[in-house]
Amino acid sequence: MKKTILFLSCLFLSTNVFAQNFEKLKLNENEIPVDYHLTNKPKCISIQACTFYNNPDLYSALIGKVKHKEVQNFENKTDSGSIMYFEFENNFEMQGFLEGLLWGGKKSTKEHPEDFFVKDNILIIWSLAEKSLLKKVSKEKIELELK
Repeated sequence: MKKTILFLSCLFLSTNVFAQNFEKLKLNENEIPVDYHLTNKPKCISIQACTFYNNPDLYSALIGKVKHKEVQNFENKTDSGSIMYFEFENNFEMQGFLEGLLWGGKKSTKEHPEDFFVKDNILIIWSLAEKSLLKKVSKEKIELELK
């Protein structure tokens, strides 16, 4: 019984610690540019990004197992999109696969403007327009936090 309680406590604490780490990466109310607001509706620009977020287990044989994921969905009158945050069990080393999945090639396009950032076992995907102010603000924050 003691081992079970200890195990569950460790599991809870490790999940809680990671959720706090994502909080450092996510945009908070003060950082969200004027006229944008959070929404619960998925706002991915392309279906590939939403499919990847909703079903990462489909790709786990290639990319590894996702331990934790979160998303922030934003919209305003002229721009909307999603920022997806993933933690993998091991370092993420499948950037080439992700490029093919999201873009169908080696670089983003107008139809598939997603961008991503990898640091060890953390993957961030921006499914936002190429010139989105929201993407710029988020990228600057993440690069500072994960350098």
